[in-house]
Amino acid sequence: MITTLYLASVLQLAAQITEIQEPLPAEGISELSSNRVSKALPTIEVSSERYSISNSIKSSLSALTAADIKIEAPKHPNEVFDRVPGAWISSGSGQEHLTAIRSAVLTGAGACGAFMVLEDQVPTRPSGFCNVNQLFELNIAQARQINVLRGPGTVTYGSNALHGAISVFTPGPATASFTEFGLEAGSYDYFRGRIAASGARTALQASFTDSGSFRDDEQFQHGLFNLQVTHSINDFTGRTSFAYANLDQDTAGFILGKNSYKNEELRTQNLNPDAFRDAWAARLSSRWNRQTKAGHELEFIPYARSSRMEFLQHFLPGTPLESNGQDSAGLLFSWTVSTNLSAGVDLEWAEGTLVEFQENPVDTGSAFLKETRPQGYHYDYEVQATTAAAWTRWQHDLRDVWEFTAGLRAEYIGYDYNNRMLDGNTRDDGTECGFGGCLYTRPADRSDSFTNLSPELGLSYNLDDNRMLYLRAARGYRAPQATELYRLQRGQTVADLEPETLDSVEIGFKGFTDELNYEVTAYMMRKDNFIFRDANGFNISDGKTRHLGIEALLRWQFSDDFAISGNLAWAQHEYDFNRDLGRGEVIIKGNEIDTAPPWLGALRLHWQPDNSYSIEAEWVYQGEYFIDAANAHDYPGHNLVNLRGWWNIADSRHSISIRLTNLLDERYAERADYAFGNYRYFPGAGRRLSVEWLYRR
Repeated sequence: MITTLYLASVLQLAAQITEIQEPLPAEGISELSSNRVSKALPTIEVSSERYSISNSIKSSLSALTAADIKIEAPKHPNEVFDRVPGAWISSGSGQEHLTAIRSAVLTGAGACGAFMVLEDQVPTRPSGFCNVNQLFELNIAQARQINVLRGPGTVTYGSNALHGAISVFTPGPATASFTEFGLEAGSYDYFRGRIAASGARTALQASFTDSGSFRDDEQFQHGLFNLQVTHSINDFTGRTSFAYANLDQDTAGFILGKNSYKNEELRTQNLNPDAFRDAWAARLSSRWNRQTKAGHELEFIPYARSSRMEFLQHFLPGTPLESNGQDSAGLLFSWTVSTNLSAGVDLEWAEGTLVEFQENPVDTGSAFLKETRPQGYHYDYEVQATTAAAWTRWQHDLRDVWEFTAGLRAEYIGYDYNNRMLDGNTRDDGTECGFGGCLYTRPADRSDSFTNLSPELGLSYNLDDNRMLYLRAARGYRAPQATELYRLQRGQTVADLEPETLDSVEIGFKGFTDELNYEVTAYMMRKDNFIFRDANGFNISDGKTRHLGIEALLRWQFSDDFAISGNLAWAQHEYDFNRDLGRGEVIIKGNEIDTAPPWLGALRLHWQPDNSYSIEAEWVYQGEYFIDAANAHDYPGHNLVNLRGWWNIADSRHSISIRLTNLLDERYAERADYAFGNYRYFPGAGRRLSVEWLYRR
C-alpha cells in the first residue's frame, strides 16, 4: 500500500511539472548515451567556483558523466565507482557498503569520517555524525554527474574530506520539458521503477526498488526522491533542492570459514535472519547567487537536514538495537572577489542522539559475556555540535603557461555531550555487572572542541595546448566523531583523541588528442593520529600509516564505432607503528593495511555504430589483499565480466536496456576479513540479468 501511494504521488507531481511540454529531440537522448571521447581537454562541470577545486584540472578529480551513469544504471553504488581509479565501494548486505579512496576499507565507529559525501554542494551529514552507509541516501542512478576527489579535500569541503570526497549533482530543470518513465526487472526478484520529469523551472527524479537476494532472508525496499526548483528575486538567482531517501532492509551478515564464498550451500546462508536496517533521511537546501556591480559574486546556501535509523547489531552478543538520529542546519557563504581570489565562511549546528537497547539477555556463550552484556539500555545520549570555518583560495597565472594556486581553511568543531543515563558501566538500574563491570562505559557530561588549520598548494605547467603537468600538496583533516568520543567500552571513562591528519603530495600528467584522453597520477601520503581501538577496547589516536600509489585513466576512440576506456591503480598502504590489538591481532610496522588491495582496475570496450544502440563489455579486476593486520591471511582477488547494452526504438522515445552482471558466474567475495579466529566474507552474487524499459516524451 505504501509503495502504491508513493508511486502515485510521484506520478501526479510529474504530470503537473510537465503539463506544458515540448518533445525532446532524439539527439538529446543519444547524447546522454554516447561514450565517445570529447574533443577537448575534459573540464569538470561544477555548479560553483567554491567547489571547483581550483578549476578541477589541477587535482585528481574523476567525473562520472551522465553517459557513464546511464549505461550502468547502478543498483548499488559499487557498480559505477569501478570507473574511478583508486576507489573501491565494497558491497555488504543490500545497500550496505564501505568506502575506500586511496585507502583501505576503513572500519570502526568513526572511520566513515574519512570521506566527505555531498549532494548539490551540501554535505549529507553533519561533520561529527558520519554514516558508513550514507551513499544509500543519494539518488546515484539518476544523477547528472558524480565528482570523486581522490586525496585530501579539507580546504574545499572541511572536516571529513580526509581521503577524498564524493559529490553528486542532481539534474535540475532542462531547457526542453520532458517526462521519463522506467521499469526494470531482474534476477533475485529485483524490481525498480523510476520517473524523471522537468518543466521550465521545476524538475524531479524518483525511484523505488524492491529486491530479493540469492542469500536466505535478505531483501530490501529503497525509495529515493529529489525535487529542484529554480527561482530569481531581484538580483538574486537560485535553486532550491529537496531530497528524501528511505531504506527498509532485512540484512544478511558475514559467512564464516575459509573460502566459504565458493561453497554453494554456505554462500547463501544468513546466520542472522533477524537482522534489519530501517532508515530515512531528508535534506532541504537553497543556493542563491548575486553578481554585484563591482563584478563580485556572492553565494549563499542555507540548508537543513534530518535523518533517523534503527538497526539490529547482529554482530554483537545479545544483538542490541541501535536507534540514532541527527537534525542539523547550516549556511555556506562564498565571495568571489575576482577570477583569482575567493573566500567563504561555513556555519553549522547539529544535534545527534544515540540509544542502544538490548531486549533479551545473552543466552549463549561464556558466563563472562552473559554477565557483562546485560538486558536493558546500554547507551542513551545526545550531542550538540557547532562548526565554524573560514577559507580562502587564490590563483595566479604566470606567462600563460604556469599557474600557482593556494588555499587555506581554519575550522572549529565543538561538541556538548549529555549522557541521559547513569554514568559509568553499570546496568541501566545502577546495579553492577560481574567480572569487573559491563562491557560498555557511559562517560559523564562533557564538552570537547577541536581546531585545525589546513593548507593546500598547487602548481601546473601547460606543456602545450593539449598536455599539462601539475603538482599538488594538501593537508586533510577530520575531527573525532561523536561515537568515537562518547560511545566507549569497558574501563575507558574519557576518550582523549586528537584529530586525524593526512599530508599528501601528488604529481600528475594529463593530456588529450582528437581520439585520446589520458591521465597518470602518483601520490604519497602520511596519516597521523590514526584513531583505532586497542587491546583494552579503548579508543586511542596514536596510530600512523603511509600510502604510496600510481593511478591511470584512459579513453581512446580508435574508430568511429569503437572506443576503449579503462582505469588502473597500484597502491601500497602500510602501518607505520606497532601495536598488539588483542585476540591474536597484531599491527606490525611495515605490514600492509588489511582490506587494501594493491591492484584495482577495469577495462571497457564500447561499440556504438550509430545513435540507435550501443554495447559495452567490462572487465573488473581486484587483486589479492591481506585480511588481517598481521598479514597472516589473505583473499586471492577476483575477475568479473559484465555486459551492457541499450537500444532506442520508436523514434527514440522508447529504449530497452539489458545488463548482465558477473557474466561468467564467478564465485567471489565482495569483501573479506579475518577476525575472532574466523575467515569472514560477504559473498558476491552469481550471474544476474536485468532488463529495463524506458519511455521518454
